[in-house]
Amino acid sequence: MLTTIVLITAIAPLATDMYVPAFPLVGHDFAAPATQVQLTLTTFFVGMALGQLAGGPFSDRVGRRRPLLAALVALVVASVVCAFSPTVSVMMTARLVQGFAGGWAMVIARSVVVDLTEGARMVRAMNVVAAVAGTAPVVGPLLGALVLSVSSWRVSFWVVAALAAVMLAAVAVAVPETLPVARRQGGGLRRTLGATGQVLSSRVFSGHLVVFAFSMGTTFAYVATSAYVLQSMNGLTPVQYSVDFAANAAGMTAAALVAARYAHRIPARTFITVGLAATGVAGTVLAVGAGWFSMPLPVALGGFFVLMTGQGLVGPNAGALASAAVPRHPGTGSALLGFLQWVMAGTIAPLAALGGQDTAVPMATIVLVLTGASTVAHLVAGRHGARA
Repeated sequence: MLTTIVLITAIAPLATDMYVPAFPLVGHDFAAPATQVQLTLTTFFVGMALGQLAGGPFSDRVGRRRPLLAALVALVVASVVCAFSPTVSVMMTARLVQGFAGGWAMVIARSVVVDLTEGARMVRAMNVVAAVAGTAPVVGPLLGALVLSVSSWRVSFWVVAALAAVMLAAVAVAVPETLPVARRQGGGLRRTLGATGQVLSSRVFSGHLVVFAFSMGTTFAYVATSAYVLQSMNGLTPVQYSVDFAANAAGMTAAALVAARYAHRIPARTFITVGLAATGVAGTVLAVGAGWFSMPLPVALGGFFVLMTGQGLVGPNAGALASAAVPRHPGTGSALLGFLQWVMAGTIAPLAALGGQDTAVPMATIVLVLTGASTVAHLVAGRHGARA
């Protein structure tokens, strides 16, 4: 069951990363400018955020299994429509639905983990989920480039549709209903808003929510600028850049797996503290390198690796502690985590890229600001958690 949940959470990020290498070809086929092609990614992010915000509370009311199956069906259909899209406008609409269905499925998948685990087991499961999902930035572009080398960019959406269909069958066979009727939250919109208010009123949840979301913001600050820093400013080839990108993703995945391995021995808060400290060091090194030395290659390579490895300790553990703080509303908690996570991704990426090919100062500044704010939120959540 955990394997199925892990793969569900990886499908939507894979749908994003596989598609990125095809941007020039998509624009050529549709005779559309780059800005319109970029909007197909933006609409996907919007759908992801809205799908998670809606799917979690809905599943708290009606259960997990049927909404999850419906989301995977919608994901298959939307991916097929993307593959057949005759215009960029149709593609935008299909990508919005694809993102909504993917976000809906992801938030329910995380809620299933919360239904079935608690304490150190939950922390371990969340770290395993994050570790596997962390491979999507590596596998996605490589798989997308492989598809482009042998076929059309449209085939990448057929691959996503096929993966979603496999997950649909896996859920039908391996994932039973995990939320008993007695634990479901009744009522309509007013009850949903009330549950959201109760979740956000928890200082422990809200603090870890900030840490979790800002971890995603830090990651996308790196994603949005690393190509410019390493290729445009330091002359790496696309192949060399891909190797370094894969190494950084491997560091993040390894950190999450280590946290999962020792979840029963070391408190999750300790992992977060270590991760934030590493991120702060990396952000300081990158800021000095960007501000005074035009970002030398060794500084960029070392700083990015430490930065991403630290995030492997921060995000998954913060998400697990936030979910553990609201056991009565796991779907609503997961929805807020997922929504703010993708809002941060969509907001931070363009801000970090303001430096373009000339400077990495905006990226390094964002990393330091988000790390400082996360540290404050981490301390506040810990103080209130101790009182509870």
